[in-house]
Amino acid sequence: MLATVEHAAGPLPWRTRPRGFPGLLQAIVGQQISTAAAAAIWRRLGAVEGALDPAGLLALDDQALRGAGLSRPKVAHARALAEAFVAGRLSDRVIERLDDEAAVALISGVRGLGRWSAEVFLLFAHARPDVFPAGDLALQAAAQSLFRLAERPTAPELRCRAERWRPARALAARLLWHHWRFATGRPTMDDPA
Repeated sequence: MLATVEHAAGPLPWRTRPRGFPGLLQAIVGQQISTAAAAAIWRRLGAVEGALDPAGLLALDDQALRGAGLSRPKVAHARALAEAFVAGRLSDRVIERLDDEAAVALISGVRGLGRWSAEVFLLFAHARPDVFPAGDLALQAAAQSLFRLAERPTAPELRCRAERWRPARALAARLLWHHWRFATGRPTMDDPA
């Protein structure tokens, strides 16, 4: 079924995200909100001088971050992420040396970043070929639609189904998102305004 996605939806766009602090900050921005809202907040945050640099973000007051659209919890999460980068607990160099599960665990150890955020970051920013964010609601809905399932699969059910796509589960995730975007007409966070 995945082989038919591009036939119906067109060529698969190869979306990427920035590495390092900006990429993980973008994951925080996109948590639990619509892609359109996330894109608008990301644009506003990017316009705040220093916000996409760990030390720069820490120098900003909460009002500047809230003014860009971050909720109080997301301001706290962004600060925790910036502190992890400034302290050297988190960096691209450290992440690159780790296998997928160890990288997910390291990133998930930062307040406000869970498995979903870590997996999305590793897939889009580090191009890890076998990362599969099974907890993503759009992936679950896409699987239900594409495979004509009676119900949306849970994260464990989708993770089990994804085992057949090893060692290219990231490509499978991209194809599922592409199907869902085509089927629903919804934009991604990366689409231009």
